[in-house]
Amino acid sequence: MTRRLLLGYLGVTLFVLLSLEVPLGVQNQRTERRDLTAKVSHDAMVLAADAEDAVQAPTRRQVAALASVASGYANRTGGRVVVVDRRAYALIDTSGRIRGTESFASRPEIRGALAGRYPRGVRTSNTLHERLLFVAVPIASGGKVHGAVRVTYPLSTVDARVLRYWLILGLIGLLVLAGAAIIGLGVARFVTRPLHRLEEAAAAVGDGRLDARADERAGPPEVRSLATVFNETVGKLERLLRSQEEFVADASHELRTPLTALRLRIETLPPSAERDAALREADRLRDLVGSLLALARADAGKEAPTRVDAAALMRERVEAWLPLAEEQHVALVSDLNGPLPVRAAPGRLVQVLDNLVANALEASPTDGTVTLSARTVGPWIELHVSDHGPGLTPEQRARAFDRFWRAGSGEGGSGLGLAIAQRLAEADEGQVELREEATGGVDAVVRLRRV
Repeated sequence: MTRRLLLGYLGVTLFVLLSLEVPLGVQNQRTERRDLTAKVSHDAMVLAADAEDAVQAPTRRQVAALASVASGYANRTGGRVVVVDRRAYALIDTSGRIRGTESFASRPEIRGALAGRYPRGVRTSNTLHERLLFVAVPIASGGKVHGAVRVTYPLSTVDARVLRYWLILGLIGLLVLAGAAIIGLGVARFVTRPLHRLEEAAAAVGDGRLDARADERAGPPEVRSLATVFNETVGKLERLLRSQEEFVADASHELRTPLTALRLRIETLPPSAERDAALREADRLRDLVGSLLALARADAGKEAPTRVDAAALMRERVEAWLPLAEEQHVALVSDLNGPLPVRAAPGRLVQVLDNLVANALEASPTDGTVTLSARTVGPWIELHVSDHGPGLTPEQRARAFDRFWRAGSGEGGSGLGLAIAQRLAEADEGQVELREEATGGVDAVVRLRRV
């Protein structure tokens, strides 16, 4: 954002500079050309007035005097003066290129001047290989043209002055752009630095650190106002989540006591089918309360992910669940090789594996097998918990992560196990997916980042 703001400032500055300096440079170029044309025209008129007598009745003395004046002008200004008679033969040529008499009758400007006009303009000299300003004026008296004066002046001097002026304008523009860049960088950082801090605070809140706050004293008023609103929103969210956690914890604690008392009262009843059904419902309520508490803790997701050896953790869960598997006559085995470092919170990963193993044991038939394995797939490590049970249809696998959804008749379980596992995996930037096992059953896959 700093770069975009800086480029915006420089773009506006450059536009203003071009809007000011380009017309100024063009105007200076036109002024230089106009002033030079006016000056040369005036000089040509003066020379024509001085040459009037020498052209009408040329004598050696008069021609020499006029040549002296013309040479002095040429030496002083760098221009070339040509004086011709009425037949366009040169009386004076300060260039000294031609020995003897030279005719200028082929020159359009000379013909124009001898016709009583005042030609002026710019042409390119093939001899000198540069552009020349020419001005020709007639030498006349009594309404009769006796000759003409032509003054040519190289534009290289004027072009040099124009170029120097453009260079000065360019240097001024560069200095202004440099100043604008320094000022713009300071302004951009003044605006973006608190925005970056606000972004960092937002990222921290997104990671679950609800104590993160933005600086309300840095930056322009709009950014400070945004930081204030952000802090107030995070504060409200923190209070809301704390209240929710406290409510869930209190409700779970308060519900467990009457549920335990209710179960004890039911156990004192004479044995019957109704008593057994009531005990099962009481157990379901107890499991549901525990699942709700686990789901709320999963949504909070406060534990920070670290580097965990998933293979070692899976072996531990096999050992922990092995007694229950043997009691249900289900083989619980692991197929793991070497360490598998993943990015996860150990407590959350244990809960995910426990939920998946519990589901697999529940779905496995007697003498069935539940296998825990893992493999590396690109930047991910996939943890597999597969069973040989009846399996699920594609529609059932798609709905399995819905809260309170249960397959089959809906008996047993709270319908929250997979929803909890999914939320816990997402807290570690992972995924949980149910696939069809090749031999029938379900292959529950946990995908976590490899480290």
